[in-house]
Amino acid sequence: MPKILAFSGSIRRDSWNRKLIKTAVDATRAAGGEVTLIDLADYPLPLYNGDLEDRDGLPDNALRLKALFKEHDALLIASPEYNSSIPPLLKNSLDWVSREWQGESGLVPYQNKVAAILAASPGSLGGMRMLPHLRQILNTLGVLVLPGQFSLAQADHAFDPENGALKSPARLHALVLELVNHTRALNRA
Repeated sequence: MPKILAFSGSIRRDSWNRKLIKTAVDATRAAGGEVTLIDLADYPLPLYNGDLEDRDGLPDNALRLKALFKEHDALLIASPEYNSSIPPLLKNSLDWVSREWQGESGLVPYQNKVAAILAASPGSLGGMRMLPHLRQILNTLGVLVLPGQFSLAQADHAFDPENGALKSPARLHALVLELVNHTRALNRA
């Protein structure tokens, strides 16, 4: 079973992206993926600062995240859009994980990874302006980001108020199935 690390780029309690990632995790498990869902709130990090890194090394939470990335075959990320780009929490987390440590390249946690990227927003664009930025960052780090992506516009109306389920999950299910299948195929190669 492909091991997939899933998280949201938002730690806001009522975030649409936290709802979306939970829905995506359920769909990924149903598609045959072994998923570890983490909350970036459990890994607080200072803003990346080279002087801080030189003085203190990597924070414990950066090392914990780095280990999690290395233990998994793929990434499943749902993120909000902040000013047409990725939120600082997500960028900072990716930056800390990418730092060299004890002679090991900072790219190691990203090597041979596949990723599916998602976004949700109550607006009409559904985070579409953020997704190319996230794709570019992950590609630069060496991650194979699936060509398909999932953008959820009007997220405030997209979930069933009775059970919290996504009202139209077909595109999301197709994307996570693609993630599981691609990851499985790459692991066999």
